[in-house]
Amino acid sequence: MQAKDINAIFRTAIIDYHVQDSVDTVFVPKFTEDTFSALLYQKNWIDTVQWHFEDIIRDPKGKPVFLMTIKRRIDASNQHRTDVVEQLDEFINDSLKGVKVEENARLNSETPAWLLDKMSILQLKIYHFEVQVAFTGQSDALQKSVEEKLHILKIQEQDLAQCFNELMADLQAGSKYMRLYKQMKMYNDPQLNPVLKGQ
Repeated sequence: MQAKDINAIFRTAIIDYHVQDSVDTVFVPKFTEDTFSALLYQKNWIDTVQWHFEDIIRDPKGKPVFLMTIKRRIDASNQHRTDVVEQLDEFINDSLKGVKVEENARLNSETPAWLLDKMSILQLKIYHFEVQVAFTGQSDALQKSVEEKLHILKIQEQDLAQCFNELMADLQAGSKYMRLYKQMKMYNDPQLNPVLKGQ
């Protein structure tokens, strides 16, 4: 799948979320006939919900107990996000099993799914900056600033799309190879987190 098709799935998730525009909206799977597309949609849905959690937790009028609840939800969302990234990498890795890796193949510093993670969040930035550009109640200086940032985000969108397409082409040709790195988070593990161990 090419980056433009992936970004279209990400954008679909963003638009679907904003129908109700609530962090409590129940997730409804989409593209279920295609595992990879379904995972991409789920990945961006998680990112979109978390985007709005990050807005909420910065409310200076928020009550401490409420904000702590939001922080816990952000933590759970981060874990879920990482889980889906790993599922995407596993799917891509499985799709490459028949590829003969060249003797001098290079290892990429970033797996395809972590690049997809950047692309997903970038689509959120573009969406919200587009909304801000269309807003009529802001000063000329703010309007210009937002337009300039959106322009840069659009360039980054093209760059990341190119990087993803090239990485996948290299992996499929065997000139690069990937490794799967599972989570090494200590703070979620009751055997490794010193605070949790002490409970």
